[in-house]
Amino acid sequence: MKKYFTVLALCLMTAAVNGLDIFGVYKTTAPEGCSGVDITAEGLTLADLTAVAICNNPALSADYMAVKAKEASLGASKAGYMPNITISAQGDITGTKVEDTNFVQREPYNASAALNWLIYDFGGRSSSVKLSKAYLSSAKYAYDASLQQTVLQVHSAYLNVLGAKESLKSAQASMKTYQKSYEESSKRYDLGMASLVDKLQAKTAYEQSTLTVSKAQNTLKQNEGALAALLNLSPDTQLKLKEVSADDAIIGLESGNDIKELMSYALQMRPEIKQQQSNVAAGKAAITSARSNGLPSISAVAKASYDDNWKRSNPYTEGTSAGLKLSWPIFSGFNTSYGVSKAKYEYEQAKDNLENSKTAVLNEVWSYYQNYNTAVQAYQISKQILATAQENEKVVSRYYEVGKSDILNLLTADANLADARQGLVNAYYGLLISKANLYRAIGRF
Repeated sequence: MKKYFTVLALCLMTAAVNGLDIFGVYKTTAPEGCSGVDITAEGLTLADLTAVAICNNPALSADYMAVKAKEASLGASKAGYMPNITISAQGDITGTKVEDTNFVQREPYNASAALNWLIYDFGGRSSSVKLSKAYLSSAKYAYDASLQQTVLQVHSAYLNVLGAKESLKSAQASMKTYQKSYEESSKRYDLGMASLVDKLQAKTAYEQSTLTVSKAQNTLKQNEGALAALLNLSPDTQLKLKEVSADDAIIGLESGNDIKELMSYALQMRPEIKQQQSNVAAGKAAITSARSNGLPSISAVAKASYDDNWKRSNPYTEGTSAGLKLSWPIFSGFNTSYGVSKAKYEYEQAKDNLENSKTAVLNEVWSYYQNYNTAVQAYQISKQILATAQENEKVVSRYYEVGKSDILNLLTADANLADARQGLVNAYYGLLISKANLYRAIGRF
């Protein structure tokens, strides 16, 4: 009998090893792909940056661990279909002495094993499993939403860096234009063809343009630091990014341009809505689970025991028993009734939250869709404005050289050209960011 208890104990200890997945619930895997990205390499793409951000983001890691915890909870709920086996053993030394008798020492020991297997509980276990599955789905969709938000943040930061670089180039080009005007006014002043006022006005505009270049450099550094921080890197990390070509093909929507289709797509794909749908399913399962707390349950029970006191005069004894056990909580202080009511209210709350999420998502898609269309128009108009400003600057510059225009007209043309250059940069990268926001709104990345 002793060897059977030993074997059973060893089997149970083996099954309790940490990480053992009897029910196969651990299915979610951690993101991969960032280990092969060399952040010091030339031409880092958006895909490279996104991979590094996903793997290095502590907030995403926390959401991932929440998913793994819900998987473990699902395994725990499935364990309700398994029997509970308890092993106990005891050994001690006892001694007794009765008056006018010798002292008697005994060294008894005993061991027992008990089994309790729930056979039927009116849906309590099945609702618990459904509840755990719904919570797991909710955690997964919350993780997906965090992933999409991280992708959007990296995408926007990446475009902000590239836009800042183009803004710096635009500021430097404008500075050269103002420098040219200043040199021309200085030359005309030296020849007696222009007043000192013209020269000083041109010099002031040129010096202001150098300040604009300095500000553009600062903006670039700030945006580079923000991108590095999103990757969980030091802000002074030098990232050599791949440039985005000014190609009109990349500004269009791959999912079509019909707002109704986009809103319908968002209702199907947004993880936030799927998360709320999982919460509704969880609320429904919670009602059944709460009701089962007040219903009877039937279990199979069995027990085996062994007692020995090491004395031949008192031989060992073995005992066994088996049967069925009925448990019925007749009265629990109205705990079950209030628990069912609580589950019903939370179920209704989950349904209302789902409707609120749908409304919020549709409004978000509508807003970003309008922003995107406006950004497309702004980009097209900005190209025309730049072409006109470039031509106007050329004409006014030639007129000033031959004395047919004054310095104010020339500086105004220079300023218009500088604004047009910067306006096109802002319009183009603003358009790309608007497109990224719209894709995030419909749940597509």
